[in-house]
Amino acid sequence: MAVTKERKKEIVATYQDWLGNSQAVFLAEYTGLTMKDLDSLRSKVREIGGEFHVIKNTLGKIAFEESGYEVPKDLFSGSTAAGFAFEDAPAMAKALDEFSKSAGALKIKAGYLDQSLVTAEEVKALAELPPLPVVRAMLLGTIMAPASQLARTLAEPARQVAAVLQAYADSKQLAADN
Repeated sequence: MAVTKERKKEIVATYQDWLGNSQAVFLAEYTGLTMKDLDSLRSKVREIGGEFHVIKNTLGKIAFEESGYEVPKDLFSGSTAAGFAFEDAPAMAKALDEFSKSAGALKIKAGYLDQSLVTAEEVKALAELPPLPVVRAMLLGTIMAPASQLARTLAEPARQVAAVLQAYADSKQLAADN
C-alpha cells in the first residue's frame, strides 16, 4: 500500500519535530536486528531520555535538509535508524555504542551534535565520556580545590601559633609538676 502525499508530509513533520527537540541525533544501520533487539534498544534509550526510530531514507533526508542539516550523499542509504538524544547526548552515544558491541548487527553511520555532522569514530569517542553527573562532580571538585587549599593556607599560621602556645603551656606545666 502506497503512502499518501499527506502522510509523507506528516512523517517529515514528525522527523523535524524530533530534530528540533534533540541535542544530538545518531544515525545507524540496523540490518540483521530482530524486533526483540530493537525493542530492547528502544527501552534502554527511553531510560536516558531519548528515542530510537527506524526512519525512511528519502523522507529522513528531506526532513534533515529542511531543518538545516548538512546531509552527505551516502548517509541515507541502506537501512537507517535514528537515535534522538533529547536530554543527554553522551549517554545516547554510549547506549548505541554498547548495543552495537553486544548485538553486532547495529552499525553507527554518523551523527549530529547541534546540527554539526560528526563521524562514527567521533560518536564512539563521545560514548566514552563520563556521564553528566560525573562530569558535574569533577567540575565542582576542580572549582572547589583552590578555595579549600586557600582556606588551609590561611588557617596554617594560626594552627602553628596555637601549637607553639600549647607546647609552651605543656612545658610550664611539666616544670611546675617537678
